[in-house]
Amino acid sequence: MMKKKAELIIKLDKRSLYLRSLVVECLFGGGRGHMGSAMSLIEILRVLYDNFLKYNPKKPNDKNRDRLILSKGHGCLALYALLADKNFFDKKVLRSASKFNSILGGHPEYGKVPGVEASTGALGHGPAIGVGMAISAKLNKLNYKTFTIVGDGEINEGSFWESSMIASKHKLKNFHIIVDYNKIQSYGKTKEILDLEPLRLKLESFGYKVSEVNGHNVNLLKKYFTKIKKNKDKPTALICHTIKGKGFPFAENNPYWHHKNSFTEKEVKEINKCLGKNNL
Repeated sequence: MMKKKAELIIKLDKRSLYLRSLVVECLFGGGRGHMGSAMSLIEILRVLYDNFLKYNPKKPNDKNRDRLILSKGHGCLALYALLADKNFFDKKVLRSASKFNSILGGHPEYGKVPGVEASTGALGHGPAIGVGMAISAKLNKLNYKTFTIVGDGEINEGSFWESSMIASKHKLKNFHIIVDYNKIQSYGKTKEILDLEPLRLKLESFGYKVSEVNGHNVNLLKKYFTKIKKNKDKPTALICHTIKGKGFPFAENNPYWHHKNSFTEKEVKEINKCLGKNNL
């Protein structure tokens, strides 16, 4: 269990900074977006797409691909960054995010964005979709895995727990929940709005095999996802302790940066400084 905030302090490497710069392309291009929610996700998505997910950008609907559902759809700028980086679409498209007629909306849309597995944003529905996909794989004897990333505030939804019961009942060893536990939901602290603790015990009581990790530590994330390849008899849940706005000190754990619909000249300079750039 992560006990100290200091345990989450980790220096970001060039790869993580680069992916954050792609998120910033979206933010500055469209002039808006959920910055804090995207930045807490980067390392989780990075490790999955760089090292573990089975996919083919040229065949995004391949029936044998692994499925990744970003249930916390408001964190989609991080997903767009990874999909562009993996050539599901041209990186130039990132600059159009949140603009009229862009394929990249404020929440991801299935059938519109290559690589997006489900339209999400109405929180709590991603796990149910993921469970359905995992059951489909089991019925059709397909060997793909389903990963569903949820936000901590999203766990307030009853549909999350209903899906969890079904995953446990059917022993869906190919279903994996990942909690982006940054301790802030929308504009307040989860502990004050609706406390989730003891989260690990709650997830275990619903039938998950539960682990906890620093969600910004790439090496620890790799070790975890390597381990679950051998998962045999139950769904898994990974609690990723993260920092909302990670990589930008002025935005870290700051609800003001949950969503921005404009940026001052000073804010632009501060963001670019954190990325080691003078401008974008």
